[in-house]
Amino acid sequence: MPKNLTEWIRGSSRILVFTGAGISTPSGIPAFRGAGGIWTTKKPVYYQDFMAMESARVEYWQYKLELWEEHGDARPNAIHEAIVHLEQSGRVAMVVTQNVDGLHRAAGTSEELLVEVHGTGSLVECQSCGHRESPEASFEAFKKEGKCPRCHCGGYLKPATISFGQSLREDDLNRAFGAAESCDLVLALGSTLSVSPANSIPMIAARSGVPYIIINRDETDHDHLSQVTLRLSDNLEDVFPPAVAEALESAP
Repeated sequence: MPKNLTEWIRGSSRILVFTGAGISTPSGIPAFRGAGGIWTTKKPVYYQDFMAMESARVEYWQYKLELWEEHGDARPNAIHEAIVHLEQSGRVAMVVTQNVDGLHRAAGTSEELLVEVHGTGSLVECQSCGHRESPEASFEAFKKEGKCPRCHCGGYLKPATISFGQSLREDDLNRAFGAAESCDLVLALGSTLSVSPANSIPMIAARSGVPYIIINRDETDHDHLSQVTLRLSDNLEDVFPPAVAEALESAP
């Protein structure tokens, strides 16, 4: 049996990579949960309120504008790039991310192998017709007019992230669950594994006997589970990219 992260990666060919906010903090994007997380100081706007009240829509857009202006120029880091290197080696079954920052896309993860279970802030989406587009024009319109931007069909535009009270997209969940059922290794990177139903995705694989590796500096909701094969609390940037590089260099 492999003894370390490098050996597990080297010996696998269908890896499910499950990522959370911890992989993007080195890019300057704050986590939502945990000490100092966004939700410790911000009250979320629920989807039902967004759809029902202009005041809630304005509050939501103001919060998103602040994030966009502060972190909109964030770039992928060595962790995102290492995941792309794994994909290029043919070892990735799917990258399933809870993050909405779009950094996997920016790093080069292919659309076919990416599931953004909580949506993406790199697009806005009409809540009536489903039209999607880049967000720049909507942010400029909000800054100028101070009200929720509208689609050409008249529907409300909203960043294409999943809000509290909003259902996850069934197609995305099905793709993620399918990858979990066929992978031969699960890597959970930078996630507290506390948000349902996303945190059930790695467990589908683990409960069927697939090796399950967690790398996160803080405690996770899965740390106590017997299915966890390897648990590392190191800084992700320090351990994951070097392990990927070594695994690929020494691969047959």
